[in-house]
Amino acid sequence: MKKRFTEEQIIRVLQEAESAGNIREVCRVNNVTEQTFYRWRNKYGGMDVSEARRLKELERENSELKKIVADLTLDVRMLKDVNSKKW
Repeated sequence: MKKRFTEEQIIRVLQEAESAGNIREVCRVNNVTEQTFYRWRNKYGGMDVSEARRLKELERENSELKKIVADLTLDVRMLKDVNSKKW
């Protein structure tokens, strides 16, 4: 899934809405639904660009670590299964 907005653009839209006060108008101008805006605000609210980049990096790292744990868990289960059988 391709993202249409970068973290910088998302934060700019959030700051614009905060200063303007009219969320509907800001969403209309930036071609974003209000639901998307509120989702962005929950995730990126109060952040600056460097913090948003760090969050994205941490999410990517967390995803990789979860994959590693899943692979290792599968390996351990296979080894236990093989080891429990009598030859």
